[in-house]
Amino acid sequence: MGYRVLAEATMVVHFLFIAFVVLGGFLAWRWPAALWLHLAAAAWGLCIVVFALNCPLTWVEDWARERAGQSGLARGFIDTYLTGVMYPERYLNEVRLLIAVVVAVSYAGVVIRWRRRG
Repeated sequence: MGYRVLAEATMVVHFLFIAFVVLGGFLAWRWPAALWLHLAAAAWGLCIVVFALNCPLTWVEDWARERAGQSGLARGFIDTYLTGVMYPERYLNEVRLLIAVVVAVSYAGVVIRWRRRG
């Protein structure tokens, strides 16, 4: 039971991390220090996509599911829970572009707000 709870908790943390990568730049509009954490998260997300890296959260979820007697993820986290579920697989590149635009808009907003304060 404990490993299953760990797997489910890891899945939730993974969803939260992805939400932070996509929307976290907007937090810096209110809390400028959040920008540095978001830059690190966004850079990691970009590296995972560009270099096809394995995310440690996916590894932890797989490990916990296997210890709980379940099968691990056959594909990566995004391929399992998002692509083909939240959006059709044929729109993967468009979704990635939309995410990049959302992050860029959030950063543009940070710059605008910082300039208005100064």
